[in-house]
Amino acid sequence: MADTQYILPNDIGVSSLDCREAFRLLSPTERLYAHHLSRAAWYGGLAVLLQTSPEAPYIYSLLSRLFRAQDPDQLRQHALAEGLTEEEYQAFLVYAAGVYSNMGNYKSFGDTKFVPNLPKEKLERVILGSKAAQQQPEEVRELWQTCGELMFSLEPRLRHLGLGKEGVTTYFSGDCTMEDAKLAQDFMDSQNLSAYNTRLFKVVDQEGKPHYEVRLASVLNTDPALDSEVTYKLKNYEFQGSHFQVTRGDYAPILQKVVEHLEKAKAYAANSHQEQMLAQYMESFTQGSIEAHKRGSRFWIQDKGPIVESYIGFIESYRDPFGSRGEFEGFVAMVNKAMSAKFERLVASAEQLLKELPWPPAFEKDKFLTPDFTSLDVLTFAGSGIPAGINIPNYDDLRQTEGFKNVSLGNVLAVAYATKREKLTFLEEEDKDLYIRWKGPSFDVQVGLHELLGHGSGKLFVQDEKGAFNFDQETVINPETGEQIKSWYRSGETWDSKFSTIASSYEECRAETVGLYLCLNPQVLEIFGFEGADAEDVIYVNWLNMVRAGLLALEFYTPEAASWRQAHMQARFVILRVLLEAGEGLVTVTPTTGSDGRPDARVHLDRNKIRSVGRPALERFLRRLQVLKSTGDVVAGRALYEGYAAVTDAPPECFLTLRDTVLLRKESRKLIVQPNTRLEGSEVQLVEYEASAAGLIRSFCECFPEDGPELEEVVTQLATADARFWRGSMEAPAGQA
Repeated sequence: MADTQYILPNDIGVSSLDCREAFRLLSPTERLYAHHLSRAAWYGGLAVLLQTSPEAPYIYSLLSRLFRAQDPDQLRQHALAEGLTEEEYQAFLVYAAGVYSNMGNYKSFGDTKFVPNLPKEKLERVILGSKAAQQQPEEVRELWQTCGELMFSLEPRLRHLGLGKEGVTTYFSGDCTMEDAKLAQDFMDSQNLSAYNTRLFKVVDQEGKPHYEVRLASVLNTDPALDSEVTYKLKNYEFQGSHFQVTRGDYAPILQKVVEHLEKAKAYAANSHQEQMLAQYMESFTQGSIEAHKRGSRFWIQDKGPIVESYIGFIESYRDPFGSRGEFEGFVAMVNKAMSAKFERLVASAEQLLKELPWPPAFEKDKFLTPDFTSLDVLTFAGSGIPAGINIPNYDDLRQTEGFKNVSLGNVLAVAYATKREKLTFLEEEDKDLYIRWKGPSFDVQVGLHELLGHGSGKLFVQDEKGAFNFDQETVINPETGEQIKSWYRSGETWDSKFSTIASSYEECRAETVGLYLCLNPQVLEIFGFEGADAEDVIYVNWLNMVRAGLLALEFYTPEAASWRQAHMQARFVILRVLLEAGEGLVTVTPTTGSDGRPDARVHLDRNKIRSVGRPALERFLRRLQVLKSTGDVVAGRALYEGYAAVTDAPPECFLTLRDTVLLRKESRKLIVQPNTRLEGSEVQLVEYEASAAGLIRSFCECFPEDGPELEEVVTQLATADARFWRGSMEAPAGQA
């Protein structure tokens, strides 16, 4: 059997998203709007299969054929007859649920591969003897032959997402290296071309010269059927001795479905902002234009306080090994009015709270653009995983001048982060009951501060294409050096493109640190309804949760590559290091032996030193993070951040040894079962499923009732069309699975 790092356990937590009451309160028109937006999101989410691994589309299609022909209960009878035990069949259900939940065979949180926890030959018997195989023997056998070896293989390079020899990615062809990624980014910067909706494919000619294809995601292909801001860029280029070609048409048939449902949703929009937003999204996905998506995002920002909230596109760059390409996601949600009222009060206090942050006014935006901040109950979240909160759009230019929106996903928080006392690791006994009591409320506070005043704060110093600066070169002083500003962002450069591989984690660290720093403010706690001893407990558990999370983060560090696989967890480890460095016994991490005789550890936070020792340490660190970000000082920024992110076995903590303990006692991230919406006549019904692996599988099998087989054909055809780019570099040796 596989190493436990690479399997999902049979007892993995599974929870259902509850949005019944919020959906009930929608009007018939709002339900139709939400339904078609959900359809667009689910269709677009299929692109994530093609953004993850070469085999993911085939695994998805194989599983979907199996469970469409026989539901999990029916297939169980066949599997047991083929010789599987109940445990082995449950392991298969958990694996299938994991593939659907992550939209691929790599964990969305940690980028680690997971494999079925049963013998390959047993699964092969189940698949080839299934009803699906009886109905379509050639197709099912071909799918199995295409993905079976890779499904099980744990060859070193295949264990994690990564670039070049470090892992698997389909954002780049298999022979691309980090040097290729950097060259391509420089090329795209030179052409003012965003990487968000692109993939990079490399071919080396007979003379050894590399040829790069930068492919944009769009319905239209290279033929300039319609004149747009994109078509004139679809051509060949010579850049720094290499050949580049900009093309489009990636995920075309998938995006066609997205556009069709956005068009249908537009008929039920509540106002002109929503209509124009959807029109621009349609333009973006049709043409391959990020500029159109930015325009749509402007209308989205202006659509204040909608009953049905949504966002869709190539958004987060966490899983691109270079940190520039966006994974497709789409969400649809309804407003939770009670919690939103608290967030509105936080927004009203934001300008005052920004003054509390430890950097000079010149390093803050010229004007705070008051954002929407709502608590939402998620109806649909298509992509590789569901976050707790979001601050979008991610476009630097919009964030600096137009603003942003914050959302806290209330029904996700309610189920995804709940913890049972007996499963609490690495805490002292006397902390556990307090932690259980206050983790949820403290997390609400942290998410609010993280999204609004973390991601929403800070200014980037920019010189535009005309040479004009957005700061006064003569008067603005770097508080770290006492000198004038010596570096900044030039036209075409963005935070992601400049800081690339550390950009996401660095920014998450900055936002998390802002949350810890500002939660000490009594005004913030009063907004959320906490005063006196309760307020102190919220502060303590918020800090304690971050310290514990920093230790748990070691699961997502790969010693062999000396690299981190998850931006948020790397950020939390960095904060733990900062607090440990503060000294004076503020934080300690002590190896122990558990009651089961196996290695264990305990984290301790001295609550009496949070303000006197912890706050000054975070203040110094946070100021440095912001100054280096504002000035675009990549060299110093990397040195600072990578220094804290380094994992060694140096005493007293011995983090590499502690990592083994963390892996020994890790708890897998929960799987989330989402509902579907179904159009019956002119009415939209909500369809809910049980909180189990089988329930999650059923929810996905019923997600595409009209065109499931067609979509499976589409994703496998798209994968096959590009398979040559990974052939040889990714194949699992026979017998190595």
